[in-house]
Amino acid sequence: MKNKSLYPWVVVGLLWVVALLNYMDRQMLSTMRNSMMIDIVQLESAANFGRLMAVFLWIYGLMSPVAGMIADKLNRKWLIVASLFVWSGVTLLMGYTTSFHQIYFLRAVMGISEALYIPAALSLISDYHSDKTKSLAIGIHMTGLYMGQALGGYGATVASLFSWQVTFHWFGLAGILYSVVLILFLKDKKDHFEPVAAVERLSMRQNIASSLKGLGMLFTNISFWIILLYFATPSLPGWATKNWLPTLFSLNLNIDMAQAGPLSTITIAASSFVGVIFGGILSDRCIQKNLRGRVYTGAIGLALTIPALLLLGYGTSFLMGVGGGICFGIGFGIFDANNMPILCQFVSRRYRATAYGIMNMTGVFAGAVVTSKLGQSTDEGNLGNAFVMLAVLVLGALLIELFFLRPKTTDQTDPNN
Repeated sequence: MKNKSLYPWVVVGLLWVVALLNYMDRQMLSTMRNSMMIDIVQLESAANFGRLMAVFLWIYGLMSPVAGMIADKLNRKWLIVASLFVWSGVTLLMGYTTSFHQIYFLRAVMGISEALYIPAALSLISDYHSDKTKSLAIGIHMTGLYMGQALGGYGATVASLFSWQVTFHWFGLAGILYSVVLILFLKDKKDHFEPVAAVERLSMRQNIASSLKGLGMLFTNISFWIILLYFATPSLPGWATKNWLPTLFSLNLNIDMAQAGPLSTITIAASSFVGVIFGGILSDRCIQKNLRGRVYTGAIGLALTIPALLLLGYGTSFLMGVGGGICFGIGFGIFDANNMPILCQFVSRRYRATAYGIMNMTGVFAGAVVTSKLGQSTDEGNLGNAFVMLAVLVLGALLIELFFLRPKTTDQTDPNN
């Protein structure tokens, strides 16, 4: 199957489900605070809840570069399978927690296991697809993340019908079972697997030296530093909407969290679904005519998020809130579909997972900071104003991207770059 022309899309389909489970398991906690704080009283503090969300981001961020280096040197199939199995097991165990410290620890373990997935998955998809389908393939994969985000928004709804413990149990079990499907059908690409076999014969010292060489090549690449800034800045509102938009909708629209959770996550996820598909198709077409086609497409997405953040921050009506969410989702989806394809124009295949891992770290660290700060803003009654301030930062990233990112090829193949 792996040698047929259809298999690259089979890979996208298999990983789409993993992406869904990835975000569903991490996202549902953001809507379940009200249910959980009945049994875990420390969660009554929004600042404590912010720290619980942030520990995942800090651990996830620290692990991301390591995860990227591992994905560049090991079989990506087994890395993805192990990642899915562990974080799903953690989700299952969260249903048995009885204290803040227990769930805090498990949330940290989830950060380690989930960090292993994204660099390996996007690197694998990028290797299977050419310039004509790369952005669309990654965009379709990203819709799995958004669908998981939307389903995670029903965590509060399911918890209100049954219990938060049962919700964690069933969501975790689903991932454990799906890991068996990946074992049977997912294959790594041959031109990655063969060099990996050679790497596995090297000593630990030689492998470390090889990894450091790769990091050196990345950090002496000026374009990579620009991509880091371009990726990290929009991550601030990206994580803000994932972790705090349900709370913002509940406050601004004066609705219960059981309604605000699904409304916010579905609004962002559905519009992001449209954004990544549109952004993927547009980018794949533009790159055939202009080397900066992916850069321009990503810029369109960022531009849309700026008025969206204003609407989300100041909107007190259903129309303004949902309208802002739709605009943000479409824009962020267009941006999201083009991050790895843009990276492929500046970094060779040998180091792409490592590069994306570093990008993921910078974005997640930015998200960890904003998640904690927004927890404080919520306690102070300034959550809406904090969302508006993020629009200014996104504008700066947009201008830097347009001025500095000037690729010289559609796909960087030279391992020395």
